[in-house]
Amino acid sequence: MKKVFLMILTAAMLSMTACAGGDTSENSTPTEAPTEATTEAPTEELTEEVTEAPTEEVTDAAVEEETDAPADENGAGGDTAVSGGTLGETLLADFKERAADESATAQAIADGLMTNPAILFGPMTMPVEPGLLSGFGNTEITGFKEGVTFAPMIGSIAFVGYVFDLEEGTDGAAFMQTLKDNADLRWNICVEAEEMVCEQVGSKVFFVMCPKTLEG
Repeated sequence: MKKVFLMILTAAMLSMTACAGGDTSENSTPTEAPTEATTEAPTEELTEEVTEAPTEEVTDAAVEEETDAPADENGAGGDTAVSGGTLGETLLADFKERAADESATAQAIADGLMTNPAILFGPMTMPVEPGLLSGFGNTEITGFKEGVTFAPMIGSIAFVGYVFDLEEGTDGAAFMQTLKDNADLRWNICVEAEEMVCEQVGSKVFFVMCPKTLEG
């Protein structure tokens, strides 16, 4: 009787085991393959520093340089050449500065005028005596105690000038009128002067016949 009971119990146990084995395929949770984590390298954000060179502000200081031409060995003058006037006017302005010195001789004044930058030729000066002078035809020029002519060394330029130191008692106005009335702008046969300038400062008289400009 025990054997039969044991056999039934064993058979029941085997039957339960077989059912349990069949369910494992349906109810079991499938094992998923581990997901491979893809690790992306962090994007490195490069910050480009743009360094701008500082702009250097250059300030040009406007410096006005006043240049006064030095006086020559005979006194005033120098920058009177850049007056913007004609050649005769420029030399007259120079004469006035020089003649303002009453001690200046006619020779010193004439020599000084020939150093003026407006003179673009090789100059010469020469003392003259009362009488017939170049540029005045057959009229004698008198009434001065010292006279000096200044002119180009070559005669192809219509230029001749004089500085006179009048004698005491000479009427300056009448003396200058004599010069003007008898001056011949075509005294030089080849060329003709364009202007005549005559003026008095103290006992000194300036006279010139010349072109209005000289070409360099």
